[in-house]
Amino acid sequence: MNSQDHNAPASPRIHEGSEARPDLSSLHVREDIAITGLCGNVHLPTGRTCDMPERHDGSCRFVGPEDAENLAAR
Repeated sequence: MNSQDHNAPASPRIHEGSEARPDLSSLHVREDIAITGLCGNVHLPTGRTCDMPERHDGSCRFVGPEDAENLAAR
């Protein structure tokens, strides 16, 4: 393993169904969150991101930008 490989940031795990999501190209969806299988819908006035599973029932549950960064790192 090269030292640059060892220091490379971990990429998010890509959810199997993410390529079938037309909403990934939308400005109100965080792609880095959505490809992990979560909703990723962004509340534009606040910048908060939904952490519910994709295509969930009911309203979104939004978390702050700091918490959303942790979701992308899963």
